[in-house]
Amino acid sequence: MLIQLICVGKLKEKYLTLGIAEYAKRLTPYIKFQMIEVADEKAPDNLSDAEVIQVKVREGERILAQIKSEAHVIALAIDGKLWSSEELAAEIDRLGTYGTSHVVFVIGGSHGLSDDVMRRAQQRMSFGRMTLPHQLMRLVLVEQIYRAVKINRGEPYHK
Repeated sequence: MLIQLICVGKLKEKYLTLGIAEYAKRLTPYIKFQMIEVADEKAPDNLSDAEVIQVKVREGERILAQIKSEAHVIALAIDGKLWSSEELAAEIDRLGTYGTSHVVFVIGGSHGLSDDVMRRAQQRMSFGRMTLPHQLMRLVLVEQIYRAVKINRGEPYHK
């Protein structure tokens, strides 16, 4: 199974980079995991609504260019479905068994995801109504993917 994480922007914080690298290494015996970073759109902080849409469209084009046609796409979105760790594990297992062996999780930039990316996604997943930094979400998601793999294998996960 190939699981990809497509994210907007370059990860700069060393502690996040190290954490993601650790979980990616732990995933190596079980699945193929890739994190793909696409460039974020440089823009001032105070954008009009129309300018925010344009930023999301440009970032969305970069995201969509990275997604293969056979991939099952899960977009992270505040309005997405709340899943427990066990439900995420069951969904990954279901996709691998009956759907596709290529799953892509998408994390947008600071303004979110474009409408085109949301239409491409077969599912939307939420980690709750709280707003979290999109760079921190990468680490949280990779940890949850690792946890899901361990659950599916019936192996203990040490907290």
